[in-house]
Amino acid sequence: MSERVPPRRGADGAPDHTGRLDGKVAIVCGAGQTPGATIGNGRATALRFAAEGARVMCVDLAEDRARATAEEIVAAGGHAIAVGADVTRERDCASFVADTVAAFGRLDIVHNNVGIGTHDVGPAHMTEEIWDSILDTNLKGVVFATKHALPVMRAQESGCFINISSVAAVCSVGLAAYKTSKAALNAFTHSVAMGNAKYGIRANVIMPGLMETPMAIEGFVAAGRDRDALIDQRNAAVPLKGGMGSAHDIANAALFLASDEARFITGVDLPVDGGQCARIG
Repeated sequence: MSERVPPRRGADGAPDHTGRLDGKVAIVCGAGQTPGATIGNGRATALRFAAEGARVMCVDLAEDRARATAEEIVAAGGHAIAVGADVTRERDCASFVADTVAAFGRLDIVHNNVGIGTHDVGPAHMTEEIWDSILDTNLKGVVFATKHALPVMRAQESGCFINISSVAAVCSVGLAAYKTSKAALNAFTHSVAMGNAKYGIRANVIMPGLMETPMAIEGFVAAGRDRDALIDQRNAAVPLKGGMGSAHDIANAALFLASDEARFITGVDLPVDGGQCARIG
């Protein structure tokens, strides 16, 4: 079960029905999540966007998981719909962008949160299948969701892209395909930012560090790792007191970048990592 985002409240403690994303429409790719004890980045961000007034299209390869996120938003009084899509296929990306505009009349935010590192290895042991699977999943969806969203945003002369990369893009890791895909994602985002600034469109990257999310934990546990030992090890690797971050930390960063508070921020790689990147050099 996912953690619910509490409603905004004003100074008098009453519910605050104004939000930082009022009137905006968001697509969240990867809005479902791997089953687990905690909440995933995509679901947390979809819930956060909705709590702040956005109407949300929840996209996931597993449509039932996307639908579960949308149902949670609606149950809390928000507006959301869901669709199943394979982001490695351009026609799916074109379809969910078109469906969003048809349902809500505009498109303000595209949040790309789909990524895998399954079976990744170092260069000496790389296979074509592993390389293609990781690069396709981690990059193609961003490229083609962006391609099909841009005409809508250019016509509006506004919009923003938030792409979930990783500190692996800049830190030393033994995962060659994953690291390459995330570094390429950063570069692609910079290109989108500079090429579309004249249209009032922004594009930024969030680079999560060690997070306590189902995708980060459950695969290792299923492979035989002791859960408590794994969590202790990951917590100890984070410089900032408190250990790993949560999906809510990513959602809060995404909310800021999606909001008008970040209207003058584009082309940025934002680490949300408890200081991991700060140790470089």
